[in-house]
Amino acid sequence: MTGADSFWWYITLEGGSEQEEALSSLADLSGGIGSEEHEGSGKIRLRIYYRTSHDLGYWLELLNHVLESFPGISVVDMGKIENRQWHTEWKEAFPPLPVGEKFVVLAPWHRGSEPNDRIPLYIYPGSAFGTGYHESTQIALTLLERHMKPHWNIADIGTGSGILFIGAIRLGAGKVYARDLDPAVLNEVLNNMELNGIYKEEVDLKEGNLLQGFDHTVNLLMANIIIEPLMSMIPDVPHALCDGGIAIFSGLLTKEKDTFIETLNKAGLKIIDELERNDWWGVAVTKK
Repeated sequence: MTGADSFWWYITLEGGSEQEEALSSLADLSGGIGSEEHEGSGKIRLRIYYRTSHDLGYWLELLNHVLESFPGISVVDMGKIENRQWHTEWKEAFPPLPVGEKFVVLAPWHRGSEPNDRIPLYIYPGSAFGTGYHESTQIALTLLERHMKPHWNIADIGTGSGILFIGAIRLGAGKVYARDLDPAVLNEVLNNMELNGIYKEEVDLKEGNLLQGFDHTVNLLMANIIIEPLMSMIPDVPHALCDGGIAIFSGLLTKEKDTFIETLNKAGLKIIDELERNDWWGVAVTKK
């Protein structure tokens, strides 16, 4: 959380004790900047905090959209809270995190503690989706390191924190395109690029809605977003991939697998790799 805000919005969710894992995912999926969990009487409550750059209604609408995939979890409270000095506690919640075989995700205050055998990705755990601590981002990074080839041109659609294209650049990407619908995210991406020594001239970073108006072809396309925008984008993916190109999709629940595979088949895309982590699933695909 940023100390510059005089207050934060919060929304409190409630679910059964068996939904603890799902609840813990919702802060990241809905753009939260932190959360606190409380348990009692067989129920779990999660209070998620949001930045004040948008009004509370914006975050509630976004969260309700995400909650459509999580029956049994409901909103029970919302409001605003004065900024508290809890930075030390918050920072301790983001230790260095090895991902896959090659990467380690680090908050900037852990610079200097990088293992010598891993590629560091410095990400400030702010409000943008994709800090590296969520399973869907870990799946995407792991598939990226498995399939990325040096000098490949890449597109990161719904870039969030920028962690995926930063990882691709660290693996030797050529031309890089990054798009996100939320203009507030773009400044956070620039901050994370600076943390990683990447100049803004190295990335074609723009506000954009999925592949609308995207007239480039790439070797590797990545998208770590929820299923509804992914499925709406799939018909356009073959046109954005060059021959032999690969697309990586994450942000999917395992229970959504069959629906998504059907959409891939209709678009002429075939799975070449897949990965599950807890309730989350991601795939690498290519044109048939």
